[in-house]
Amino acid sequence: MKKTDIAMIILIAAVSILIAFFITNSIFGKANSEEEKVKTVEKIDTTMSEVDPRIFNKDAINPAVEVQITPGNQ
Repeated sequence: MKKTDIAMIILIAAVSILIAFFITNSIFGKANSEEEKVKTVEKIDTTMSEVDPRIFNKDAINPAVEVQITPGNQ
């Protein structure tokens, strides 16, 4: 290859990169550097309030307790 061929390849590559850069900027635009405001979450309180006695009844059935049903328990 001659020196002129290599120079032409470099020139075409540089022009292609510039064209691709401008096309990409026109499609996607520039990045927005402005700050956005977002909502923040309230802090979770670790204290417990009194529970409703209608829901948490002390005489209620506990579904977590294992129950054995055998023929002799009738």
